[in-house]
Formats: sequence, structure tokens, C-alpha cells
Amino acid sequence: MASFNKVILIGNLTADPELKQTAQGTSVCSFTLAINRRFSRNADQGQPTADFISVVAWRERAEFVAKYFKKGRPLLVCGQLQNRSWTDAQGNKRYITEVVADEITFVENKNSSGDGAPSYTPDAYGSHSASAGSAPEFEEVDDNSLPF
Repeated sequence: MASFNKVILIGNLTADPELKQTAQGTSVCSFTLAINRRFSRNADQGQPTADFISVVAWRERAEFVAKYFKKGRPLLVCGQLQNRSWTDAQGNKRYITEVVADEITFVENKNSSGDGAPSYTPDAYGSHSASAGSAPEFEEVDDNSLPF
């Protein structure tokens, strides 16, 4: 039986991301996304409902998030759901389900002030490429030259 674990989220940061280092010096950044629900039980009262999703990013992605994102900023996260547990200082067993980020990208919202912030998109290898914000250039293709 095949398995598939992929999460794609767009939401706003609830607080500034926390960048930390493991004992081995690996960067890790934890943050929470607020994601508004399309439909809500409180919709008749005019109160939107949101889900708060925990996200963790490692290495270059962790440093990217800490450097370019602040509270309230919208972002897109692609990753995988992960469950983990630990024992806290009082000896209680704790559990968390979180998204482990594979990709993190800027998202412009409709209320964006056009502050000229750079647009960085980490690629699959963790490096960042700047986009000029212009539309991609496409090559004109004659339908008769296509093999299908």
C-alpha cells in the first residue's frame, strides 16, 4: 500500500519566528500559522474562525524564515505532517502534531503596501532565488510542430 504525506498551507504568522540552534549547531525555527476557515460556526455572528498550525523548519529554511518573516506576514508552507512526543520537566508525556517544512515562500496579500520587499523562493536544495516580479517569458510554439 502506498503512503502520501504532503501539506500545503497559506496563512499568517501569529508571532515572530523563533530561531534556535541544536547542540550540534543545526538551525531550527518554530512558528505558528493562523489559517482562516472558509466556513465557520460563528459566521452568522461575523466572527471568523481560524486554525493555528505549528510549523518547524530546519537548516537554511529556518534561517530564511527568521530573516525575512515577521508577525502577521503571510507565507506559503509545503511540507509533511509529523507526530512526536517528549517528556516535559514535570515528567508529563507531551505530544504534538506539526508540519515539517520542505518549502517556504513569500505570499503577497491583497492589502500589501508594496513596500518593495524582495521576493525569495527557496528551491528544493535550500538555496534562494530572487524573482524580479515580472511575468515569465514564454516561447511561441506552432501547434503543427507538436508531436501529439
